[in-house]
Amino acid sequence: MYASDPARLTAGRSTSGKGTGPFATGIDGYIARIGGTPLLRLGRVAAGLTGAELWAKAEFLNPSGSVKDRAAWAMVRDGLDRGALGEGRTLLDASSGNTGIAYAHLGARMGFGVELCLPRTVAAERIDRLHRLGASVVLTDPLEGTDGAQDEADRRARAAPGRYFYPDQYRNPWNPRVHYQTTGPEIWEQTHGRLTHFVAGIGTGGTLTGTGRFLREQTAEITVVGVEPDRPMHGIEGLKHLPTARVPPVYDPGLVDRTIRVSTEAALEMQARLASEEGLLVGRSSGASVAGALTLARSLREGIVVTILADRGDR
Repeated sequence: MYASDPARLTAGRSTSGKGTGPFATGIDGYIARIGGTPLLRLGRVAAGLTGAELWAKAEFLNPSGSVKDRAAWAMVRDGLDRGALGEGRTLLDASSGNTGIAYAHLGARMGFGVELCLPRTVAAERIDRLHRLGASVVLTDPLEGTDGAQDEADRRARAAPGRYFYPDQYRNPWNPRVHYQTTGPEIWEQTHGRLTHFVAGIGTGGTLTGTGRFLREQTAEITVVGVEPDRPMHGIEGLKHLPTARVPPVYDPGLVDRTIRVSTEAALEMQARLASEEGLLVGRSSGASVAGALTLARSLREGIVVTILADRGDR
């Protein structure tokens, strides 16, 4: 599996995959648990499909509980390699929660400070977890969503450039790159190259872009599908309604063949079904992704549809 070697997350770099500098102690075992997540057949929620199969990658099994462990470590590692995250620097970024939690776990384990800008609508469980991990939380205008959180992080980074390491997950090329290097190859290997459709929610766009790009390079027959909320004011944390939101620079819409819009109600219903019918306690964005993937699979006579279970349902 691709996750057994931490160097997988920095493929093509000159480093060995071991921590360096002041934050090296005790990190290798934690990093070795990132990635290599299993692919699960969703047989019960997809009962009645006549030809297609529905599978989901269990990214909630990453050490901090979400797919964002991959990008968070890749961006932190890049900051360490470049010396941008050095002694006395605090990691600053905007997040809807999962990337922030991944940063906070790394910061607590490695000994650097973490300051996060989040919209005030973020679930109380996420904020509580961040506080318990020692992160500083700045809550921003809920009506501006993650765009407002990003604006606040930009402002703080400009005001005190010597204080912060600002990876900026919405613009950082390591966000999609790590999925190109790890998530895409894992899915290709796990399906023995048989998948026909890849479906993922659109938040920063890193997972969809990086994974989709790798899969598209393996075969032009792959269909890449994005999932987004069906309206601007929604309750699916982590996903963006792109027609009314700022399109993240790391997102490549040219890779996406189709976008499926999912209501908050449909995401919540599927989240409940995944728990009661599949034994998978996952978050709302996972419910949205599976709901979108199931809609797609129902329209197919045959195919292998793979989607992402982005996080656990405890946040």
